[in-house]
Amino acid sequence: MTHTPVAESVSQLSVDQAIEALLAGQEHSLAESLADLPGGDIADLLEALLPEQRIVLWRALPDSRDADILPYLHDEARVGIIKAMEEPQIVAALEGMDPVDLADVIDELPADIGESILESLDTDNRQRVASVLAFDEGTAGRLMTRDAVSVRTNISLAVVLRWLRRHDRLPPHTDALMVVDEAGRFLGKLPMDTIVTGDPDRLVSEAMTVSDATLQATAPLHDVAILFDRRDIVSAAIVDEVGVLLGRITIEDALDVIQEEASHAYLKSAGLDQEDDLFAPVVPSARRRGVWLGLNLVTVFAAAWVIGLFEAALSQLVALAVLMPVVASMGGIAGSQTLTLTIRGMAKDQIAAGNIRWLATKEVAVGLLNGVVWSVVVAIITYLWFQNVGLAVVIAVAILVNLLAAAMCGVGVPLVLKKLGIDPALSGAVILTTVTDVIGFLSFLGMATLFLL
Repeated sequence: MTHTPVAESVSQLSVDQAIEALLAGQEHSLAESLADLPGGDIADLLEALLPEQRIVLWRALPDSRDADILPYLHDEARVGIIKAMEEPQIVAALEGMDPVDLADVIDELPADIGESILESLDTDNRQRVASVLAFDEGTAGRLMTRDAVSVRTNISLAVVLRWLRRHDRLPPHTDALMVVDEAGRFLGKLPMDTIVTGDPDRLVSEAMTVSDATLQATAPLHDVAILFDRRDIVSAAIVDEVGVLLGRITIEDALDVIQEEASHAYLKSAGLDQEDDLFAPVVPSARRRGVWLGLNLVTVFAAAWVIGLFEAALSQLVALAVLMPVVASMGGIAGSQTLTLTIRGMAKDQIAAGNIRWLATKEVAVGLLNGVVWSVVVAIITYLWFQNVGLAVVIAVAILVNLLAAAMCGVGVPLVLKKLGIDPALSGAVILTTVTDVIGFLSFLGMATLFLL
C-alpha cells in the first residue's frame, strides 16, 4: 500500500497535503508532524478542513495541545469540535487555558458544562475566570489580564530593581511597571529602561511618567483599538470607575482587536459574520445569507418600480435602456467611495459634530467637480454614439445630479444609521445603492420623458 507523504515542517505543510493524509487514514502521522507547531497554526489548518475531517484530526492530536489550540478557533468551528468531545475531556482541555480565553469558551458552552468546568478549577483560577465573566463580552474588562506589576511612589529605583530580581520572570510585554497610590489608584508608569539605567537613589515618584493611556474596564473594545492605533504603547492600564488599577491590555491583544474590527467591517459589508465557518452546513449558511438577499431584493424592486414608471419612454427611445446603467453605475461607485471613507472615519472616531458640515460640504464639492468632468465625457460619447444632442444633455445632467446625491448619501447614510443604532458597515452599501439607482433612473428617465418625447 502506498502511503501519502506527510509534511515534516510548517513550511512544507499545505491544506492539500493534510487532506490527502486524512483521506489516506494517516491522521496520526499528520498529528505527529503538527506536534511542534504553534496552536494558532494548527487552528488555521483545522478551519481549512471539512467538519468531519476536523474531528478526525482533532482526535488524533495529543490532549495536551487542546488548551493551546481552542482559543484560536473561530466560534462556530470551536463549538463544532467541543460538541464532539466528552464532558471529562472538555473539562481537562479547558483547565489549563488562560482565564480570558476560558471565559470566552464558557460563554459558548451549555450552562451545565460551563458550570462543571468552573467547579473543576482550583479556587484561584475559578476566581480569575469569574472576575473576567463579571464584565460584558466586548469590553476592555473581558480582554484584560490581571498580571500587571505595580509599585508605590515612595520607594527608590534600587529597591524596585532588587525586588524585580527576586522574580523568576515577568509577565509578557512588560514594558513598564504600573505606579499606584495607597488606595491602588493608577498614577502612571515606570519604564523598564528607567529602572535599569536611572539613578538608583531616585524615587519612583520622580522617575515615573504620567500616562493617560488608560481605559475603564467597561469601555468597548473599539476604544482599545483606537487607543493602541493612536499611541506608541506596548500596554495600557485598565481601571475601574474611580481609577483603581484592575489589570492591563497588551499590544498582542490589541492587535487581535484591530484585526477583528477590520475583518468585521469587511465581512459585514457583504452581510456576513467573522465567526461564520467557511465549511458550515448548507442550511445554516443559506439561512444567514438569505436574510441579506431578501433585504437586497426589496431594494432592487424599488429601483425596478421606478423604471416601470417610464415604460412608455423606454419603448419609444431604445437608447434610454442602453444608457440607463451608465447613470446608476457612476452614482453607485461615487457613493461607495464616500461611504467607505465616512465609515472608516467613524471607526477611527474622526467624525464629530464640529466637522460633519465641513465633511459634507467637501464631499459635495468633490461630487460636483467629478460630476462636471464625467458628465461632459459621457455626453460626448453619447452624442458620437447616437447623434442626439438632447440625449447627450439629458444624460450629462442626470449623471451630475446622481453624483451629487451619491456624495450626500455617502456621508448622510452612515451617520443616520449610527444614530438609529444600526451598523453602517452592515446595511450602508445596500441603502446607498438603492438611493443612487432610484435617483439615477428617476432623473435620467424623467428628463428624457419631459424633453425628448
